[in-house]
Amino acid sequence: MAVFSCPFDPEAWKREALLTAAQMRQAESLGAVSSSAMMSKAGEAVARVVMERWKPCRVVVLCGPGNNGGDGYVVAARLRQAGWPVVVGALTGASPSVEAKDAAAAWTDVTRPLTKDLFDQADLVVDALFGVGLTRPLDAELVGLVENLNARKLPVVAVDVLSGVDADTGRVLGAAVQAALTVTFFCAKPGHVVLPGALRCGEVVIADIGIARAVLDEVQPTTARNAPDLWRKALSWPQPGGHKYSRGQALLFGGPVLTGAARLAARAAQRVGAGLVTLAAPTEAVPLYAAALESVIVRPVASVEDWRALLDDPKRNAVLIGPGMGLDADAKALVHAALATRKPCVLDADALTAFAGEPQELFGLLHEACVLTPHEGEFSRLFGARLDAAAPKLERARRAAALAGCVVLLKGADTVVASPDGCAVVNDNAPPWLATAGAGDVLAGLIVGLLAQGLQPMVAASAAAWLHGRSAAAFGPGLIAEDIVDGVPVALKSLSE
Repeated sequence: MAVFSCPFDPEAWKREALLTAAQMRQAESLGAVSSSAMMSKAGEAVARVVMERWKPCRVVVLCGPGNNGGDGYVVAARLRQAGWPVVVGALTGASPSVEAKDAAAAWTDVTRPLTKDLFDQADLVVDALFGVGLTRPLDAELVGLVENLNARKLPVVAVDVLSGVDADTGRVLGAAVQAALTVTFFCAKPGHVVLPGALRCGEVVIADIGIARAVLDEVQPTTARNAPDLWRKALSWPQPGGHKYSRGQALLFGGPVLTGAARLAARAAQRVGAGLVTLAAPTEAVPLYAAALESVIVRPVASVEDWRALLDDPKRNAVLIGPGMGLDADAKALVHAALATRKPCVLDADALTAFAGEPQELFGLLHEACVLTPHEGEFSRLFGARLDAAAPKLERARRAAALAGCVVLLKGADTVVASPDGCAVVNDNAPPWLATAGAGDVLAGLIVGLLAQGLQPMVAASAAAWLHGRSAAAFGPGLIAEDIVDGVPVALKSLSE
């Protein structure tokens, strides 16, 4: 993947690639497989998955006029051949492709118009109305059909991309089917992992339709789903003969009031493997930090100069500033001092908000070893004047990284990590109970802990996002931020095994 500086495993990148509609069309054109053969393989794959997951039942297949509809006709034919009762509802009007015409012609039974009564006798619905090419909202009649289908809560299997979702962005175009299962082909698409589309896909199965992975060398996908194989080899594991200094030293700044934020971050940095963690705090807050953090070095700072003195130690090779820092008169100066070292630096929370009125000042200080970790509110305050708030999340994260000249991790259930060169990963393992106070502080601590061990910023941010989600998911409901920290060793163990 020479186009990117992102240091991910190239074979894993191919496996986890998320292709836009245009990239998928390019892959199909390079795949040395005929369109009719791909359609046949696609339909057979969907039918096979249906027969594996359900017992024979009454199936309604919704077919559009394009290749997605052609896939649907193949599904219908294969299920009927297996003895399943099948009804096809067809959408007419657009000019179908030659392959779609052939697939429709091979369906020897009548087709029915797309009306709500189609679903009266259905036990299962296959959605093959629209695929990756949909870019405009569904018309009013189809919106009504989709809403009626969703209201019935029938199990739906979507072919490639569920109808009503933009494959490139995950946006819902007027209305979208709620699927139990989506069978997509060759590679997943951004709309399968970016909200709100990701919430409607159900389980996503990727089926082989005969395209060789080697075509991705030419397609050069710019987005991938975050998965351990992307960065597992880059993780730094303790070695025989190693010591705490060989595992890196993280330096954090803790504020005088909201002390829990920096404490959570410090513990996260320790748990993820940093050999030594130092926390700088205003003199009056030192006893509180020292009492709570037995194995963290707590240093008093009475001024920005004291903070600079701690930063000057070359052994302290990664910095986190922002969690609980506060927004007093010295806030900007503290950030200036951290960035002036040119060390790997994570900026979170107050370190971002401090520059909300003058983002260009911050952009002039940032460097390529930085990671910014805003949630949507902080992102808007920092980038809102320069980026369209209505733009898709992937686009906003990429443009923000280009503006900042460093990695940007835009938080959410579909966290996006983007680098200035356009490389992006989407993290999709975050459970809903991660929406709890202090979770972001833990994430920032994980990133700085990985940076201290020598991981590159894009890798550290991606690995931290996955570990964060994995730890929270393993704990389950009732999660608080401290539980995420405590779950990190188990998540790391799963990677080492």
